[in-house]
Amino acid sequence: MLEEFYIEPFAPGRIQWFGVDLMNIADLDTPSVVVDLDVLERNVRHMAERAGETGVRLRPHAKTHKIPEVARLQLAAGARGISLAKTGEAEVFAAAGFDDVFLAYPVVGAEKARRLLALSDRVRLAVGTDGVEGASSLGGVFHPAGRRLDVLLKVDCGYHRVGVSPESAVEVARRIADLPGISVRGVFTHAGHAYLATTREEVDAIARQEGEILAATAQVLRGAGLPVEEVSVGSTPTARGAMAVEGVTECRPGNYVYHDASQVSLGTCGIGDCAMTVLATVVSVPATDRAVLDCGSKTLSSDALRPRPSGHGWILGRKSRIDKLTEEHGVVRVEAGESFRVGEKVRILPNHACVVSNLHDRIVVARGDRVEGEWAVAARGKVR
Repeated sequence: MLEEFYIEPFAPGRIQWFGVDLMNIADLDTPSVVVDLDVLERNVRHMAERAGETGVRLRPHAKTHKIPEVARLQLAAGARGISLAKTGEAEVFAAAGFDDVFLAYPVVGAEKARRLLALSDRVRLAVGTDGVEGASSLGGVFHPAGRRLDVLLKVDCGYHRVGVSPESAVEVARRIADLPGISVRGVFTHAGHAYLATTREEVDAIARQEGEILAATAQVLRGAGLPVEEVSVGSTPTARGAMAVEGVTECRPGNYVYHDASQVSLGTCGIGDCAMTVLATVVSVPATDRAVLDCGSKTLSSDALRPRPSGHGWILGRKSRIDKLTEEHGVVRVEAGESFRVGEKVRILPNHACVVSNLHDRIVVARGDRVEGEWAVAARGKVR
């Protein structure tokens, strides 16, 4: 088992939650986000082992959890730095002592560039880009300061969100490499379309394609005389397959630390591999086929289940599902033969763990049913 240095110390046998001594998850007020440390540690260890088997550097995406304690656990298992999405997230993690950060996002603008310049004094830093204009807005701050910012060129491997086409990568990379204040470190991609795959075989095919497209693009860039140190893929469903492609050097999965109902539906994991649940209370049973929980979109988010939308969360141990959300209400469609009672507490497996993290200031950490403490979601809400 990994060293438990990341748990806040408490007096032996005494757990406190908002000034009240607690021992068991059932004693928590609701709604509460609960993370099982045994499952979390196992997930972290397994992904690190997969990366080690393929010789690929693991740079997990910490936007999933936004918690320094979890990121320290990932580094202890062998990760080589972290990935983030926003400058504000990087500032939080830098303040917590993390010194190797890749912002896997097309950062744009002089204001953010000035913040990145300050960060670069204490962090090995790189950012994503997919165009000359965005990279130029960063170089325009770094160059006058006598500094250079590393960037990775985003390549579209089929998701069609951001990223240059593989065919235009050489031209764009050359223009970016010529910018004052900018150095091209490599290429990266994200196979987000894997979340729309309807079978595990389709996910695996997308994973191979993700790695092959990026590795081939890197080879073309090198052939054109452009330096490519990093070839970085990233997605929890595709991690295993994409990492196995020759030429890939780095992988950035994020959701794997917690997993969620979407990962189970995609075949990435089983329910027993899901570390995050939401504890909620039944506050109303207005009809035999309907119950209402004290967790709505402000708690669970309104993200749909992937790959096929189907409710807003699974109630563990029940066939009944959360059928509808409003801000403070989770409306359960009660299956025939099941019943709920007012005051009953239930555990919910959310559709999308990453968004749940960003909705809460703190999470409860536990081993089995025993509460161990709480962690602050230190980088939540850092959207700039």
